[in-house]
Formats: sequence, C-alpha cells, structure tokens
Amino acid sequence: MTQIRLKTKTPTDVRRTLTRVMNMVANGQMDSKTANTVILGCNAVLSSIRVDEQQRKIEELERILNNMQR
Repeated sequence: MTQIRLKTKTPTDVRRTLTRVMNMVANGQMDSKTANTVILGCNAVLSSIRVDEQQRKIEELERILNNMQR
C-alpha cells in the first residue's frame, strides 16, 4: 500500500486533508473504509485544536481580568 502524508496541525490543514481524501475516494485512489478512518481522525484533531484555542483565550481573558483588578 502506498503511504500518504496528511497535514493536520491547523484547521486549514484539516480542511485541505479532508478535501484531498474526498478526491482520492472519488478517483478510486482510497477505499471508503480508509477514508472514514481518516475523517474520524481529522474530527478528533479538529476538536483538540478547538479546545486548545478556547483554553488559550480563557487564559488570556483571566490575565486581562487580573491586570484590571490590580
């Protein structure tokens, strides 16, 4: 089986990966079972990215609030 590399570090990377996977399935280069596995992985990565971004924003807001209270 040919090895493929998929980028998933940013939401844009995930979107491009999903588009690539859809095209590969449509062109017969990837079976739907493999595509489903990749899609599940992309959803997990995207959820993690969102949680990290939310946590970063919360920490920034807490820092701002603490500075205002001083």
